Amino acid sequence: MAELMDKIVSLSKRRGFVFPGSEIYGGFASTYDFGPLGFLLKKNIEKAWRYWNVESRTDVVEIEGAIFLHPKVWEASGHVGGFADVLVEDMVTHKRYRADHLIEEAGILENAGALKPKEIDEIIGNHHLKSPEGNQLSSAKLFNLLVKTHLGPVESDATVAYLKGESCQNIYVDYKSVQETTRRKLPFGIAQIGKAFRNEITVKNFLFRTREFEQMDMQYFVRPEDADNYYDEWKKNRDAFYTECMSFKKENIKWRQHAPDERAFYAKDAWDVQYKFGELGFQEIEGVHNRGTYDLDQHAKFSGQDLSYFDEETKKRFNPAVVECSGGFNRLFLATLFEFYKEEKERTVLAFPPRLAPYKAAVFPLLANKPQLVDKAREVYDALRKNFMIAWDDRGNIGKRYYSQDEIGTPYCITVDFDSLEKDNVTVRDRDTTTQERVAIKDLDSFLREKISMS
Repeated sequence: MAELMDKIVSLSKRRGFVFPGSEIYGGFASTYDFGPLGFLLKKNIEKAWRYWNVESRTDVVEIEGAIFLHPKVWEASGHVGGFADVLVEDMVTHKRYRADHLIEEAGILENAGALKPKEIDEIIGNHHLKSPEGNQLSSAKLFNLLVKTHLGPVESDATVAYLKGESCQNIYVDYKSVQETTRRKLPFGIAQIGKAFRNEITVKNFLFRTREFEQMDMQYFVRPEDADNYYDEWKKNRDAFYTECMSFKKENIKWRQHAPDERAFYAKDAWDVQYKFGELGFQEIEGVHNRGTYDLDQHAKFSGQDLSYFDEETKKRFNPAVVECSGGFNRLFLATLFEFYKEEKERTVLAFPPRLAPYKAAVFPLLANKPQLVDKAREVYDALRKNFMIAWDDRGNIGKRYYSQDEIGTPYCITVDFDSLEKDNVTVRDRDTTTQERVAIKDLDSFLREKISMS
């Protein structure tokens, strides 16, 4: 029996959710393109995230930052000197592997990400760990994950630049401008959905780990003495986002606290939100971090600019602390497919809540060879698509059309039949229950709005 991941990968390509990047050339470096349905689902997930984190709140604003940042940004953030994975090399094939992944997959340790090269060498020696090909491994070495490039017509040390290793750095360098132009008082947040790039060695499990991805960041700026309280609030908020806003089952969400030696040196505390990805088990989809004042301290130091906040209540200046909620969009997208994928006796269903579904409804003529039914169905379709994403389907028999729409997550199928010509109503089939009801054509718009708002 095929594993769930294999089924989701197959469905994603076959139905137009996700395509391998540059596929006609054999694919490229674990890159993926969102197809027509994937694009619509992506935008609906982004809309849900934006509503929950920005639009429904009065204390958060959103920005969109550039992909290229001044190279000193990455020096200040610690990425140039410390953004690295520990790698080992197969001494025969010369392939390189993430050492922590090999140790975890061998069942030696559950979380090996905090190990130093010397510790990894000891584990490899003590457990006689080999490469996936069964060959001897080299000693462990650090490998920087930033993607380096050059800007300008001449390649030199002076033109070195980096693609964003994490999207949140725009927020820190724009913090002062945002605070002054919006006249925000603490506490307040800055949100962003932005691209990030990492020169990952191990790319696997479809969208779970790729070299190009999007991050969904919310950086909340607070008085340092208030950071712990707001940190607890945002952990509750993130739990509610997944179980309420995204409608994930509570049993599919788990929290894991980073051990002290696993956290970044500046972090006061760090937790991972984990999702149960079928046979992969619980894996991280978001990090919630108490970052202290490190980020603004560093950028003030390296830029020479005053990034302090003047507190009118205390009449003091200080650099705010940051509570961070940072999730990977690709992983959230993949988790959404896992969460709502269902197999029943005769059909496969993506049971998305209507507000997340790529298409809100599909319109069919009962018989595609009857012009009067096709014309009436087209009238219904054209009227609804002014306000909703609506699919048109007139292929094959009605049963196959239902199952085809079930597989891509369309919550309602609207069929125009001969009664529709006389009574000006249609049959509406519910994806989840497969029950049908007659609805007046004039009421379809309000019917869909109500169903979407309830989901």
